[in-house]
Amino acid sequence: MRFILSVLIFSLCAVTSGAAQDSSGSSTSQNTPAAQENSTKAKTLIDQAVQALGGSAYLNVENMTQQGRTYSFHRGEATNAGVLFWRFVKFPDRERIELTKQRDVAYVYNGDKGYEVTFKGTAALDNKVLDDFLRRRDHSLELVLRKWIKEPGVAFFYDGPAVAANKPAEQVSVMNAKNDSVTLFFDSTTHLPLKKSFTWRDPTDNLRNTEEEIYDAYRNTQGIMTPYSSTRFYNGEMSNQRFLNTVTYNVALNDSMFDAKTTYDPNTLPPRKK
Repeated sequence: MRFILSVLIFSLCAVTSGAAQDSSGSSTSQNTPAAQENSTKAKTLIDQAVQALGGSAYLNVENMTQQGRTYSFHRGEATNAGVLFWRFVKFPDRERIELTKQRDVAYVYNGDKGYEVTFKGTAALDNKVLDDFLRRRDHSLELVLRKWIKEPGVAFFYDGPAVAANKPAEQVSVMNAKNDSVTLFFDSTTHLPLKKSFTWRDPTDNLRNTEEEIYDAYRNTQGIMTPYSSTRFYNGEMSNQRFLNTVTYNVALNDSMFDAKTTYDPNTLPPRKK
């Protein structure tokens, strides 16, 4: 409710600003002192979170390597006993995930392209799978705190005190110039991010979906506070959980790790044997 009220206040301010123009045709800002104070409070909390995460060390991360175990869920029920994974990220838009003990399955993302690599070869990812990944990446905590908050036209809203991951928190919403928003929950004591949430409307059925991610088990790793546990929720149901064993930052990653070329189409039937 606080978020909706903040959006209405922002929208009203924007309309008023556009309507109020002087004789020379230039617009006059009509932001109220209360709205400015609210925005300043939100920005201060975000700045505190960035400092708690490591400040310049966090902001200047160029790449990251993770190793751990991931669990998938369907309607809140685990679908496997956990899979080993190795994850390599080169910010802002390249990622490689290798699965299983043999590391014989890999998913490669480069820009807006995605591929699956198996013993069969390399195939382009299904559009829905790729769209889901790109959506999560575009709304990731890293991009929000490193990119979104610096973009022109971004707006900040302090939504007040809240509870996230069973801890007292401060709730903040960030809205970009495209009216796309992410809600962040910061620990009231440590200022570290506890939770992130965003919503999107499915173009196929026009229904609104909510995706959330909870961060836990923070450790100081190379001067960066890193959550070694993360849990994703889709419309209120657990969808994925990751536990990290090791994390390293700013270790040179070869660009070839993120190169992939399609070698077969999984939707095409192989030719019949004569």
